[in-house]
Amino acid sequence: MFSRFTAVVCRSHRRLFLLSSAGTWSSAWPQQGAMQTAVVRCMPGEPKLTISFCLDGSHKHMLRDQDEPVGKVLTRIGHNLTKNQGKGKKKKRGEEPSERAQPAAEVKLLFGEEPVQESMVNSEAWRDGTVLCVGEVRYAVLRNAPTFTSAELPRSLMAGFPVCPKLQLEFGNMEDCEFTWGSRNWVEVGSGRVFVPSNEDIGSRLQLRCLPKDATRNGLVKELQSEGAIEAGPGTCTFDTRHLFTQQLMQWPELRVVSYNILADVYAQTELSKTVLYPYCAPYALELDYRINLIRKELSGYNADLICLQEVDKGVFEDSLIPAMDAFGFDGVFRIKEKQHEGLATFYRRTRFHLKSSHDVVLSEALGSDSLHSDLLQNLSSKPDLKEKVLQRSTSLQVSLLQDLLQPERCLCVANTHLYWHPTGGNVRLVQMGVALTHLGHVISTVSPGAALVFCGDFNSTPHSGVCELLTHSSVPQSHSDWFSSGLDHHCPMHLVSPFPPLLSACGTPPYTNYVGGFQGCLDYIYIQPDHMKVTQVIPLPSHEEVTTYEALPSVSHPSDHISLVCDLHWSPQNNQ
Repeated sequence: MFSRFTAVVCRSHRRLFLLSSAGTWSSAWPQQGAMQTAVVRCMPGEPKLTISFCLDGSHKHMLRDQDEPVGKVLTRIGHNLTKNQGKGKKKKRGEEPSERAQPAAEVKLLFGEEPVQESMVNSEAWRDGTVLCVGEVRYAVLRNAPTFTSAELPRSLMAGFPVCPKLQLEFGNMEDCEFTWGSRNWVEVGSGRVFVPSNEDIGSRLQLRCLPKDATRNGLVKELQSEGAIEAGPGTCTFDTRHLFTQQLMQWPELRVVSYNILADVYAQTELSKTVLYPYCAPYALELDYRINLIRKELSGYNADLICLQEVDKGVFEDSLIPAMDAFGFDGVFRIKEKQHEGLATFYRRTRFHLKSSHDVVLSEALGSDSLHSDLLQNLSSKPDLKEKVLQRSTSLQVSLLQDLLQPERCLCVANTHLYWHPTGGNVRLVQMGVALTHLGHVISTVSPGAALVFCGDFNSTPHSGVCELLTHSSVPQSHSDWFSSGLDHHCPMHLVSPFPPLLSACGTPPYTNYVGGFQGCLDYIYIQPDHMKVTQVIPLPSHEEVTTYEALPSVSHPSDHISLVCDLHWSPQNNQ
């Protein structure tokens, strides 16, 4: 998904970019005799260290034993320089071959202008304050300097949509690092970790200059250029109007919550999806590179504090969502679905919440092995076919206990799930929700008493389903039609009871949260405990005209077949833990 480029790793032979009066970056070279930089990575417990520097336009990256005498390294550097100089000289016609070998370049390692003893081992010799001298060139040694071990730009770039590089930083602080963006032959167009190209940038490649830093030191610059040019965006998207309601971050005691099934790429790219489920969607709009641009922009514009996502591909989480959400100020956790390539992701704003603990479960495994669910399992045993059907499902429940950093005595128990999908699986979903609620009740009572439950997800259940009745009424009777959803041969009616008082659907029951060619209905929910939190605002869903502009979802203006739910919540004053 990301293009890769060789990073420039040496100040002595990298191009320095200076902002000229015309507003462009011009190239300059360090003057002869200026102190350059050599970077040494040396970690306790590792047998090797690395030494990186540039000499005569060539990058040197040496891997040496930590316990090797430094004199051997200095000798190797000198011999390599002599060999490379010899390769670069061509013998003139008629010139006799030289009988004398080129003298080895003088290579020294100094500390305070005094030579370091050549018998000293590498791990002790290469430290801050030492200077590597190779002939007339001098290098200030930086040991374990701030370093971008990788830096990549997304392959697909669109005007009006945020670009977030994928970065891995060692020995530095991402908040201290500097980022300078360029376009149109290195004209500076922006700074900061996130950049939004304008229409003026369409057709140009995007450049990025990354300077790693910590509190006291600068590392070596990495410079990137995008593989492709910036393209035009799709125009108005279904979420643009919604962003008008979420322009500001929430202030305590309020917080904003998002729940969203983002449509896993593993499902969007099937032949069934392209020809049967979403035949109305332009093929390019089903491509992940295109959809992830829309997803990043949509999520960033909500200025949320808590985001629960379903149908998240593992690769999308690692390569696209983590870089973007980290840049937007979020930390996140991922729970992959057993034997699948997609799962659940929960993101929380790091200035607002701290992750105390995680208590994820596979619902079928919990049902089969945890004594908490022994009564439910016993009831299912009377219908072996239904029991087997439930136990075969890989549905997971992601549970994150979050501490509110602004009021540390308050905690959230954030649950995120995606229940079984089949239209006749109402009975399976009822059992799954029964297991989920019992597990959540146990977690709160034993780990964080008084924590407020926020339960998000794609429940694949309409408002009149048994699942929603269990949540909103705390029980579901034996007579509910969902117990008979798979036919009389698989029915297993029981009186299912929730450990929680009635919960509230924070966004109500909109006409639909899933709109495809063959189905429209409300399947997604954010449930809260009304004695812990109140709803202060529900962000309006896109209008029906917006949803159906391209017939149905997904479309060129909407990245998923689901619509995100967004609401603002307010801590209740009586929730004094």
